[in-house]
Amino acid sequence: MIFADGNPGAKLMVIGDVPGRDEDRVGLPLVGADGQLFDRMLASIGLSRADIYLAPLIPWRPPGNRTPTTEEMALLLPFLYRHVQLAAPQMLLLLGGVTAKTILPPGGGILKLRGHWHDIDYGDAATRPTLATLHPAYLIRSPAQKRLAFADLVALAGKLG
Repeated sequence: MIFADGNPGAKLMVIGDVPGRDEDRVGLPLVGADGQLFDRMLASIGLSRADIYLAPLIPWRPPGNRTPTTEEMALLLPFLYRHVQLAAPQMLLLLGGVTAKTILPPGGGILKLRGHWHDIDYGDAATRPTLATLHPAYLIRSPAQKRLAFADLVALAGKLG
């Protein structure tokens, strides 16, 4: 089970993608090459994992590293929303297309959803500003897109103050 990492009392909660092999082995979200890039992304705006609360979209790696089914997501989404309610962050950052499409209103792929703030109610009648950005794994495969992610991080840093 991969539950969370970082500071549970942080102003910013980051929701990552479905755990992969490295996360499954270590038991923490966003490790390996993806995690190293993520740490550098945070550092670019003066943050570290100690300044955020990081949780995966679902708490375990699906068998065979497959994409979670619609039924699995429907079953597990209330647990994620409860996790957000208990952590009570001031704002959220969503990493990647799967996470963004699961939480944000329909609006296309990650390249269309990223960079725009959404006020999302995570089930406790308190809307929280939520921003989607590109996942570090995608940025490793498509380094030219790092400029988009950096723009998102600058917007996030501005909102965090």
